[in-house]
Amino acid sequence: MTDPGWRAPMLATLTQQPFSRENWLFERKLDGVRAICSRDGGAPVLWSRNHNDISDGYPELGEALAERGASSFVADGEIVAFDGNQTSFARLQQRIHLTDRRRIEATGVAVYLYLFDLLVFDGHDMTGLPLRQRKQLLRRAFDWGGALRYANHRNTTGEEYFAHACAHGWEGVIAKRADAPYRSGRTNDWLKFKCVKEQEFVVGGFSAPGGARTGFGALLVGYHDRGRLRYAGKVGAGYTETTLRELTKRLTGLERRRSPFDEPVPERGPRWVEPELVVQVRFSEWTGDGKLRHPRFTGLRNDKPAAEVVREQP
Repeated sequence: MTDPGWRAPMLATLTQQPFSRENWLFERKLDGVRAICSRDGGAPVLWSRNHNDISDGYPELGEALAERGASSFVADGEIVAFDGNQTSFARLQQRIHLTDRRRIEATGVAVYLYLFDLLVFDGHDMTGLPLRQRKQLLRRAFDWGGALRYANHRNTTGEEYFAHACAHGWEGVIAKRADAPYRSGRTNDWLKFKCVKEQEFVVGGFSAPGGARTGFGALLVGYHDRGRLRYAGKVGAGYTETTLRELTKRLTGLERRRSPFDEPVPERGPRWVEPELVVQVRFSEWTGDGKLRHPRFTGLRNDKPAAEVVREQP
């Protein structure tokens, strides 16, 4: 296995107002898992955003990179699964925690790797080059097809592309400065416009199940704010029976006596957990008192550290 040997990936900043500016390009925002792909003569390796080797979970993607890529590269991309024509993090959940090939194949969930940036090629560091040039080099660096896809972009008006994205059920659009280098961390050179409200939250506890439900009733979630874990509300929808069973097992192994939240939680008989699990939640809006309205669980994330989860602000 080869460690890519460089810093954290480049991250987009949330913004509310689509725009059109000279020297910007626009890509579809994919609803999947970020992956840094590296190879240095041996087998390709897939790395998560928090630097875990996730290659065993996606053997077909490693094979595609080996067959269709060069012998030495580092590329940035997104692993996705589709539900119809839409990328679906919920569907990808069926693959995320599996590493046994027979179990992976039994799910019947096909995955694809969309690459959108080239950071190293044939031993040469590309990160200082303008994005447009990196994308040109990326297009020529791989033999695209099968599970390996090139993330297309448009040189178009951002407002029109964003409207197109939302009309077609996409998660949103990423706007990128075409002349910018690749820089680690959150940046204003990459901006994201979301068609739906969705982000990660930290699980700090859970409520008892009601009615015929087993396991738990709702997850009690929050986000970090200046060293405190702020309570954002309870998430009681979006779970399958399998998810309830698996999450309950994880939660009971993390139980603690005191609340991890820095404020009172108006919930009867809550059970608290170490704030380590990160979940993705879709919701309609934030209420005036900073809580989630109509939240729905879409998946458990293992690619983002709990300590980095904050409320996304435009």
